[in-house]
Amino acid sequence: MLLELRVENLLLIERAELRLGPGLTAITGETGAGKTILAHALDLLLGGRPRSGIVRPGAREAYVEGVFACPPGGLVGDELAELHERLPEGEDELVLGRRVGAEGRTRAFVQGRSASASDLRELGSRLLAFFGQHEHRKLTVASAQLDLLDAFCGAEHLALRDRYAAQHRHVAAIARELESLRGRAGALDRDRDLLAFEIEEIEELDPSAADEEALLAERGRLRSLDALREAAGGAAEALAPDGAEATGAVAALALAEQHAGAASGADSELDGLAARLATLRIEAEDLAGELRRYLEGLDAEPRRLEDVEARLDRYDRLKRKHGGSVEAVLAHAARCRAERERLESAEVDLARYEAELESRGAEERRLANELGKARRAAAPRLAKAVREELAQLAMEDAQFDVRLEPRGELAATGGERAEFLVAPNPGVPAGALREIASGGELSRVMLALMSVAGTGGAETLVFDEVDAGVGGQTARAVGERLRRLADDRQVLCITHLPQIAAMADGHFRIEKDGSAGVSQASVDALEGQAVVAELCRMLGADSSDAGARRHARELLAAAA
Repeated sequence: MLLELRVENLLLIERAELRLGPGLTAITGETGAGKTILAHALDLLLGGRPRSGIVRPGAREAYVEGVFACPPGGLVGDELAELHERLPEGEDELVLGRRVGAEGRTRAFVQGRSASASDLRELGSRLLAFFGQHEHRKLTVASAQLDLLDAFCGAEHLALRDRYAAQHRHVAAIARELESLRGRAGALDRDRDLLAFEIEEIEELDPSAADEEALLAERGRLRSLDALREAAGGAAEALAPDGAEATGAVAALALAEQHAGAASGADSELDGLAARLATLRIEAEDLAGELRRYLEGLDAEPRRLEDVEARLDRYDRLKRKHGGSVEAVLAHAARCRAERERLESAEVDLARYEAELESRGAEERRLANELGKARRAAAPRLAKAVREELAQLAMEDAQFDVRLEPRGELAATGGERAEFLVAPNPGVPAGALREIASGGELSRVMLALMSVAGTGGAETLVFDEVDAGVGGQTARAVGERLRRLADDRQVLCITHLPQIAAMADGHFRIEKDGSAGVSQASVDALEGQAVVAELCRMLGADSSDAGARRHARELLAAAA
């Protein structure tokens, strides 16, 4: 339901705000006052293209905003999936907005966030249906006509259509997966070989972060091999040089130990010092041995540096190919193994999907046949009922028919297209409603259809020109049908007939003022005596006319 409508700098309206309620709302005003400005505003909210000169003279831009109550169950459908991701969860109101610059450039908004005109069209079509002379004539869309035919078929038929739609989605999903599997079937061997090569390449290296770190440390050591040899050899020679005549730190410590032990037992303090000299000598001898063994170990690995460099090169190559780190390489290997397993089961999957597609497709065709049979039976009954309604709406000579055409392939709505054919006047050949009907005729055909086809679709209906060319009892018939439609939804009607306005639950008047030298329109909510006065004006009299006021009250009493 449309809760609020705000308009700024649109044609004659500088600023207007309408707070709307359920039921039937009438929008009235003098001819030329700008009633259709609100129709233009709603058209913009539905993603319509702005006409030239729609921005009020002197203003930089026009702005239209609509606040809608979210329908029960929310807004569902694959078409809205992307938009849902950008909307907050749990919202009970939706705000659609549209800015139109004086130069013609437009911007759309949903919940205050930038959106596209197509977003407004998709969302708006779920919230509001507009019937009149403007761009958004939902009735002229084939799918909307099929929706009305299905609604006329009844609740069981609508439940059948829901089952069919769910089956159609399943079939489409299976068909997409099957197509993907078949597309990959020709490349399975090549893909398997590539995956096997990459897995083998990684497993042969058996990479790990700890191994790479150890290799880097070892490479640093091996690249300094000459310096290490010189350092270890020099240290070993300094401690215990080769040669009988050579003296080093070990020999010096042994001599010191010998001198200190010459008076062993004479003084405990000197004995302790002699023991420390013995420890130092033993440690020096061990160090000299360790240094020589370390030196010999260096000489025992002449090709080790080449092996380490080669292994680190393999690390670098794999990291460049698969993400820049050892962790990324390992993750790639895991993905390759999973993909290889999937490919190995692809042939089994292919057969399974083919069998499931056949089974699901058969059920889809069965449900589609049921839908088609019910539609073909209901189409002439709907056409007859609409013709009878049109006769009550000053279109007694109009011809109306429902044509069903088979689709080339099953769609989300079944195997048929529906086209409403109308001949508004005698002697005129029937043609598609979207091509034949004027704005007023379209509104009345829609009113007739909604009256006989039951509920469904958008929560808010807007009728413009529904009263074109009618009056008297026909006007009352139009008003009664509008009010019946408003029993379970919101209906807005732009009208110039008091018989219709008197039946409204809410009333807004658009009034043009040119006293300041610049034409400007205002929108006011009417209640009580203000409604009576407006009905008097619509009856062609002044509000002070007692007869007109009596007639206006009679209209309101009859509508009560």
